[in-house]
Amino acid sequence: MISVQTEDFDAGAEYQALRNSGSGTGAIATFTGLVRDSGDLSGVTGLFLEHYPGMTEQVIQGLIDEASRRWDVREARVIHRVGSLALSDQIVFVGVCSAHRGDAFAACQFIMDALKTSAPFWKKEVTAEGGHWVEQKASDVARSEGWQ
Repeated sequence: MISVQTEDFDAGAEYQALRNSGSGTGAIATFTGLVRDSGDLSGVTGLFLEHYPGMTEQVIQGLIDEASRRWDVREARVIHRVGSLALSDQIVFVGVCSAHRGDAFAACQFIMDALKTSAPFWKKEVTAEGGHWVEQKASDVARSEGWQ
């Protein structure tokens, strides 16, 4: 399941959906990202995220497909929010269920790391002085390249 949306999500409900995915599930790994008060700039008061509709979902599906080729992924769920977000708002949810914890952990981390560098999202940090479009971080690229 993939969703790019403006509205918030219920991480507990997403976990439960993964838990109900079948009797072969022995492990669930999840990640939830939140808006924090610092990034490239200090004093961040919120974020604004844009995406490329249609292509974004296609790229995310490709990441899930790649994770499923590498590990035993029974089901994966990715939700990414766009639009205006306030401090501590949820931005992203990645959840993976598998028969074993190693596969669930690895697939969840792979999807999140690749999402940061592959999916067409653009993030603007908002401060009292205005906005600043965030460039891709070298550390995110290195993490993503580490999976190759």
